[in-house]
This record gives sequence, C-alpha cells and structure tokens, in this order.
Amino acid sequence: MNRLNATKDFWLAALRADGPALQEAVTETGPGTPVAACPGWTVSDLVAHLTTVLRQVRENAPRGTVEKPADPDRPPRPEWTEALDTLRREMTGTIETLDALDPDLLAWTWPAQAKKAGFWQRRLAHEISVHRWDAEAAAGRATPIEAKLAADGVYEVLDTWLPAGRRKGPTDLHGVVHLVATDASYEWFVRLRGAGIALLDTGTILDSDDHHARAEATGTAGDLLLALMGRVEPDILHVTGDPRLFTALRAG
Repeated sequence: MNRLNATKDFWLAALRADGPALQEAVTETGPGTPVAACPGWTVSDLVAHLTTVLRQVRENAPRGTVEKPADPDRPPRPEWTEALDTLRREMTGTIETLDALDPDLLAWTWPAQAKKAGFWQRRLAHEISVHRWDAEAAAGRATPIEAKLAADGVYEVLDTWLPAGRRKGPTDLHGVVHLVATDASYEWFVRLRGAGIALLDTGTILDSDDHHARAEATGTAGDLLLALMGRVEPDILHVTGDPRLFTALRAG
C-alpha cells in the first residue's frame, strides 16, 4: 500500500483550487437546479449544506478541545444572492482559519482517531472537491478530481469513513477487495469481515489457501473515489471477481 505524504499545505492548496470552482458552478446553475449526484437535493440545498459545514469548522476547529460542539443553529435560508455571498465569505474565512491552525492542535472529530485539527484540513479538502464535482455535474460540465487528491480521498474512505461505521453497502460479506488507481500509482487491499474491515499493507502476504471471495476494481483515482462515495455507478470501473465486495466499500 503506497502511503501518501499528504500535508496541510497539500489539502489547503486543494481547497484554494476547488473552492472558487465550486462557487462558479453553483452560480452558473442557479438555486433550483437538481443535483443528480445527491438525490433529492437542489443547488440551493447544496449551498446551504456547505455553508453550514464551513461555518461549523471555522468556529469549532480552533477551540483546542476534543469536546463535541453544540449542534449548530439553522437560520432561515437567505435570498439566493445573499446565500452565494455567504458561501463565498465562509469559504474564504474557513480556509484562512485552517491555514492558521497547527495540524496537531486538539480538536473534536467524529471518527475514533487522533483528535487533531489536521483531520479538518483533510476532511474539508475532500468535502469541497467532491461537492465541486457535484455542482459541476449539475451544470453539465464535471471535471475530474485531481489524481493525488482523489487517491488521498480513497484513503480517507478506507481509513476514516468505513472504520467509523459510515458504510452504505452490505455489511455481511467476507473477502478481499483490491483497488487499483491507474493514474496515480496507488493500490489498496481491503479485507471485509462482515461488519469489520481492515486496510492491509500491500507487503502483507495473502495466503494462497485463503478461499475468501476476491474482487478487483481498477480505474482512475477520481473514478474510484466517486464510485466509493456513491456519485457514479461501479460500472465506470473495471471490476473482476465478486462485484458485491466493491459495493460493500461504498460510503456515500
């Protein structure tokens, strides 16, 4: 398993690139445009969601405590022009806040991992990149997620979302899934044990006598991430073996 050297600067650079692109896409489409990648949502819903998430992170990540913050207030939605301006201000303010934070600062996080601000620097980079794709898809012009960022997004699904119980796929399957990113020179082996999951090192010797079902899914890092996050169907990938094993990894 090739481990990424993702850093605060890497994630913030992604935010600075994807943030303006997302804002451009939602401005282009308008509030009532359906977001097919998020069933039941319109672009207005997407903007409201992102504004809330950004505000929560901006207000809570710098607190220096691992205590869970209070649930946020949800004020009435403003008019569309004001909603876009609020999203722009929250995007700018949140990026500035994350840039000022030491990744090792104590912070509340939802998975059972080290409770540090670096979690939010990473999480926001992927939150915005995937929703940027959502917004551009709604505008009919989705562009790929950058390969190294997408590969780190696959890692986040496997090392954060799934162990935290945020699986949307079946939880009764056993087997090994091999994911291969064709454009980023990364691969992952994941062992499913019903509700349990383990991300394996590629140096781990897989016993030839292990007769658990196997599956391999191959595609670009971006397509792997989008399929894992439920944005595209797995048939965008080349899947061999038992395809149900791949669906068991879906987190969105």
